[in-house]
Amino acid sequence: MSIAALDGDALLFKGVEWDFGTIRRAYEAIEEIAIGELGLNVYPNRIEVISAEQMLDAYSSTGMPLFYKHWSFGKHFAQHETLYRKGMRGLAYEIVINSSPCISYIMEENTATMQALVIAHAAFGHNHFFRNNYLFKQWTDAEGILDYLEFAKGYVAQCEDRYGQVAVERVLDATHALMSHGVHRYPRRKIPDLRSEQKRELERREHGERMYNDLWRTVPGKEKQAPDLTDVQRRRALLELPQENILYFLEKVAPRLAPWQREILRIGRQVAQYFYPQSQTKLMNEGCATWVHYYIMNRLHEKGMLGDGAMMEFLHSHTSVVRQPDFDDPYYGGLNPYALGFAMMQDIVRICEQPTDEDREWFPDIAGSGSGIAVLREVWANYRDESFVSQFLSPHLIRKFGLFHVADDADDPKLRVAAIHDERGYRRIRQALSRQYDVAHLDPDIQVVDVDLGGDRRLILHHRVLNKVLLDEGDTRQVVQHLADLWGYDVVLREVDATTETVLKEHVASSRHVFG
Repeated sequence: MSIAALDGDALLFKGVEWDFGTIRRAYEAIEEIAIGELGLNVYPNRIEVISAEQMLDAYSSTGMPLFYKHWSFGKHFAQHETLYRKGMRGLAYEIVINSSPCISYIMEENTATMQALVIAHAAFGHNHFFRNNYLFKQWTDAEGILDYLEFAKGYVAQCEDRYGQVAVERVLDATHALMSHGVHRYPRRKIPDLRSEQKRELERREHGERMYNDLWRTVPGKEKQAPDLTDVQRRRALLELPQENILYFLEKVAPRLAPWQREILRIGRQVAQYFYPQSQTKLMNEGCATWVHYYIMNRLHEKGMLGDGAMMEFLHSHTSVVRQPDFDDPYYGGLNPYALGFAMMQDIVRICEQPTDEDREWFPDIAGSGSGIAVLREVWANYRDESFVSQFLSPHLIRKFGLFHVADDADDPKLRVAAIHDERGYRRIRQALSRQYDVAHLDPDIQVVDVDLGGDRRLILHHRVLNKVLLDEGDTRQVVQHLADLWGYDVVLREVDATTETVLKEHVASSRHVFG
């Protein structure tokens, strides 16, 4: 017997008002479609209803519950609140957390239709993507993240009580400045069990206390000798250089940091690593969630569980989200990830179920396979944005979106159209667009390359420059200063041409000895 029949009415709700019984009925009806028809595989769900002010607070701390305190979160809260109160910015209908249970925040100001929409979008669309995509499996611990955040919040609070708020904020400021360079970009080891981090922190502290003895300062050292090439190679091998994860290197090697400061660096890089897959899958993640909510809401309407008025409200919201302004539209801000992601998901289903001759030529493995949903589930599990676009952006969609490739060479005063709508052009457009989602081209490649711990202890980093694009001078100066403060000695960042190895620019900072 269906849920609607049990309630004596086919509709899940009437009008805009809702209560928790409405949420329960909508959730169960959506779950039946998501699991039964789409075959989604999701974490257990936890739906939390919050106010607009609580949503603003979630914005300020990157949407994470139980986050530690930092002045920047308050600044972001004040900024978002001011814009929201003046009517200059709306709020998201939901925020979803990649955890188990998967937490979905929904606003109490939402109508009943919007609550159903965001449950379908977040609690099943995003949830399925989080649980099944290979990047999230490879890099995140959904079972342990909530416990780890609780530990991190408590640990930072204890450090503030013991060492002072100013001292802790200085470490957090420097950590936040380097968080984008605090991730391992390639699999090195099994993902950490975040639930055991508190136990390991206690073990590290106890070990340090057992090993420390002030008498070691009085032991005479060896006379310094000029290092030969083998010494340099041995040192670099011992320090695992070059090292792309700068926070990891500082946590393990920085000479002047206290154990509690190293632990805060560790917290920062664990959080950075948690968010790493999300930066590579925004197009796919939003496309997946948008396609799922569109399918589910249409099925609810077909089954008589969603009224025509509610369906019109849903379609108004949905079309606003997936709208792609033209390049000459005042609201154009690049490709809308909701629009392109949703369109590509729909296109894959079309290719599988109603292919054209062109589709059969471009996608012989899936064209006419008949099961678009099965192909989507495989795509959601095995691709990231860059590979997804390079494999599945079709000529049909390139024409629909009016995409073309313009070559912009800094040495040439004129722009040149490098790809149009022909077979070669489609491939070049697809390749050019996919590179815009490739982290190797988006994020600067900065690595620690050398340091002589027995000499002047100057830390040397290289930025491998692609396409002659140098780092922003102002931002680089501040970040290198934070790096020097954490390191405790001079830091040199050299910008090196990736092809010729020529040094294009050099940034130097000396430690202000604010730590240690």
